Amino acid sequence: MNKAVFLDRDGTLIQDRGYICDFSQVGFFPFAVDAVRTMNRAGYLVIVASNQSAVARGICSEQQIIELHRQLQSHFKDRGAEIAAFYYCPFLADGKMAGYRLDSPLRKPAPGMLLQAAIDFDLDLACSIMVGDKADDIEAGSRAGCLTMLVGSGQGRFSEAAPKTGPCPDHTVDNLLDAARIIATLSPPPAKQG
Repeated sequence: MNKAVFLDRDGTLIQDRGYICDFSQVGFFPFAVDAVRTMNRAGYLVIVASNQSAVARGICSEQQIIELHRQLQSHFKDRGAEIAAFYYCPFLADGKMAGYRLDSPLRKPAPGMLLQAAIDFDLDLACSIMVGDKADDIEAGSRAGCLTMLVGSGQGRFSEAAPKTGPCPDHTVDNLLDAARIIATLSPPPAKQG
């Protein structure tokens, strides 16, 4: 079985700039590439799991989200940092767009995206980690049986100060690079084949 680090997208992997429909709108954290590389070297698949209600709200098309994720994956890969997959939930219970107006088990805090990735990538969720900047990320990770980390970037500072109604994160860190450094200490890297 494999192990993964699940990353929230906006506020964790990239800057939270509201609803982003195009690669030109992306703001990159200066530490993000190093963080993903560090997790890769530690033997983890890096998988993004992101609520994208902009689709249900009629702000972006689903095709725009797919293309944005393709470009993000390529941007990181060109810099030696591998993101194995992007999972996203375009649905929202009170969405404007009829085809996307539903209460989906994929939408965080539900763990659906993580559970689907576990099937697709043969993941051991007990050895995997969810990293995000919101309480919904922490709850999704906890419900999937993962270790959880709250980052202070994005909305993390607000999540940290908010009253605790759901599970508390296992770790609270400043940003994704700090999370990656802890993750790298959790288990030895895979043995080199030779």
